Amino acid sequence: MMLRIALLQIAPTGTLAGNLEKGMAACRRAKEMGADIALFPEMWSNGYRIYDRPAEEWMREAIAPDDGFQLSFRALACELDMAIGVTYLEAYPTGPRNSFVLFDRKGRRVLDYAKVHTCDFDVERNLTPGEDFYVAKLDTQTGSVQVGAMICYDREFPESARILMLKGAELILVPNACPMEINRLSQLRGRAYENMLAIATCNYPAGVPDCNGHSSAFDGVVYLPELSGSRDTCVLEAGGEEGVYLAELDMDMIRRYRAQEVHGNAFRRPGRYHLLIEERVEEPFIRPQHRG
Repeated sequence: MMLRIALLQIAPTGTLAGNLEKGMAACRRAKEMGADIALFPEMWSNGYRIYDRPAEEWMREAIAPDDGFQLSFRALACELDMAIGVTYLEAYPTGPRNSFVLFDRKGRRVLDYAKVHTCDFDVERNLTPGEDFYVAKLDTQTGSVQVGAMICYDREFPESARILMLKGAELILVPNACPMEINRLSQLRGRAYENMLAIATCNYPAGVPDCNGHSSAFDGVVYLPELSGSRDTCVLEAGGEEGVYLAELDMDMIRRYRAQEVHGNAFRRPGRYHLLIEERVEEPFIRPQHRG
């Protein structure tokens, strides 16, 4: 099973209508390239334009989960017979959320996720954090895959990917909006390695404020019987230019590897990890913005 993920490393237009039009064109390009899944960068509905603006202004740009923006991508997924992962600023009773929805190739809404680890040290403290991580079975033309999602800052916490692995994820989709340099790319490489799963990340291109492209995909397969040492798990790392980049994942290889290697949940000892669920925070990690 070769799964093809199109990373839509494209710049926003400045308007919801413009982002819809440009996003739909990028999805059509992804389909032409043979993609099974098209993935947008973080908060595509407004281009993650929440910095250097009054919160009251950008919060008015939040849209409902059944807004015409999402419904247009839902219809397009059905038309193209291709899954589409759309990101948006979601209107929510307690304040907007940084959200993601995955439509399958029949237009079914199979996964909804809101960013759990909001960047509370900055403007994202105005957002309502998500409450959990979810995994869904995604049917594609090449077969089904268990998919989860993280959004940007979520990837900086190993618990995010670990929970998704424990819930059965084989693939994690990661919409992103920040500079993807060696250390952040190393985080993604590490999350894929330690959980024996694939991670595909879509970022905004260079030229978008505080972004630099370098969308990526890692398959997590470190060792193969025919190799004497470890292999590079990086399937794709884009440059900074705007474009649609296609990552191809060998899901059969990933599944064989997961069935026999030592990482993931094979030899964990959760009975020894009680401290991981403690709520207390002590020095030097106390921050006044922390919401718990």
